[in-house]
Amino acid sequence: MAVIEEKPIPADTSSIVVASDAEQAGDAGSITEVEKSRLRRKIDWIILPPITLLFFLSFLDRSNIGNAKLDNLTVDLHMTGEQYLVTLSVFFIGYSVFEIPSNIALKLTSPRIWLPTLMLVWGVVATLMALSTNFGGLLAARFFLGATEAGVFPGAIFYLSMWYSRRALVSRVTLFFTSTSLAGAFGGILAYGIGHMSGVAGKHGWFWIFVIEGLVTVVVAAASYLFIQDFPAEAKFLSQREHKVLNALLVEDNDALREEPWSWEEVGRTFRDIKVYLYTLTWMGQALPLYTLTLFLPTIIADLGYSAADAQLLTVPPYAVGTVISISVALLSERYQVRGPFIFACCILSIIGYILLLSDQKVGVQYLGTFFVCAGIFPAASLLFTWVASNVSGQVKRCVAAAIQISLGDIGAVVGCQLYRPDESPRYPLGHGMALGFVVGSLVASVWLWRLLLNENRRRDSITGGPPKDHSYLRSDDFKGDDDLRWRFIA
Repeated sequence: MAVIEEKPIPADTSSIVVASDAEQAGDAGSITEVEKSRLRRKIDWIILPPITLLFFLSFLDRSNIGNAKLDNLTVDLHMTGEQYLVTLSVFFIGYSVFEIPSNIALKLTSPRIWLPTLMLVWGVVATLMALSTNFGGLLAARFFLGATEAGVFPGAIFYLSMWYSRRALVSRVTLFFTSTSLAGAFGGILAYGIGHMSGVAGKHGWFWIFVIEGLVTVVVAAASYLFIQDFPAEAKFLSQREHKVLNALLVEDNDALREEPWSWEEVGRTFRDIKVYLYTLTWMGQALPLYTLTLFLPTIIADLGYSAADAQLLTVPPYAVGTVISISVALLSERYQVRGPFIFACCILSIIGYILLLSDQKVGVQYLGTFFVCAGIFPAASLLFTWVASNVSGQVKRCVAAAIQISLGDIGAVVGCQLYRPDESPRYPLGHGMALGFVVGSLVASVWLWRLLLNENRRRDSITGGPPKDHSYLRSDDFKGDDDLRWRFIA
């Protein structure tokens, strides 16, 4: 076996480039499965925890307003029910407007600088929400919270797609996204505890919810400059040998190692791809129920006859079930390398949940419905984001497509925040009914997309004589991203 000469890593890690095909072939022959497994574990421990904590805190800071409402927020700020719904919607307006620009900034700068900076700024905004004295102040704070959090979600999806192969990505994105359900569960427990601070310094519990959770974000943001890593080519925590092992892992089915500069032509190609809009429609159908559930679940449970403190604690079990189901579905999807059928099954679980919420007034049945909704919404969302990250190539297109999916899809959240009106408590027929309709729409769009991907794979197989036997084309100069006939979609 030829001996590969070990060359020193350049002092400027930004100059690291992908090895030639011959070099990579030689390296791949000398790299063992043990080395690959060891490196996967190392990347999991270094890359996943910081980005997951970042998203966990972003979801906690955006959804804690639901718990704050139970601790006299609207009473102290003299807000009507209509005004409260507007403050929920305005967050998603800022969120949707700034997602695409933020992801462009991430691609043009550095994850290690951009993501912690976003976190620091939104942490300050989240803390300052506690100083709101009226509807106008809270409205402005929620808009800027949405604007500053906007780049976290699509940025993290793109970031993870640069570190993991398409095969391994689904379980990692799911572990990352389960922080939303964990945030819901933890937020209920935290709000229950903080609620006992009501009266400290003459402030109600909602003030301390915003202050304590916001300050935690600021502290973590300051530390995250040390822990968020850059893209693989600039990763300083990897040895030269580990860079070679990572190259061997990614080159199997990922375009992350290509030297791809920013291209406005690629941005235009992204906006012209019908599949991007189908990904967006599938998420829009999930965004409305996901965000309305996290924002209104404490209120929904309280309206079933529970005290504010008990309602906050009772939000924990449905979120816990959503977390377990999400991880289980992700592992199955990764094993069988299919997305569509699992998304369909999750949509059906959510549909059953909303039918229970709409059809029976018994408290037990209503509460059971929230379990079905959580068991369907959270795993479906994880798979939808992985669908984009796994199927869209090259890097610029994937970066923009992830932002389009989330920013346009979040229009569903803007609408949904206006549907759970106080005068419809406790059944909320309009809110639950629209959520049911949106999930059905997501099911239809995902079936359409699944069929389109299957048919396109068959068309390409008929032209090329079957799937490619190796993936060296990913490094070739004539590779055309997911328009390339050699590329195969995960359906």
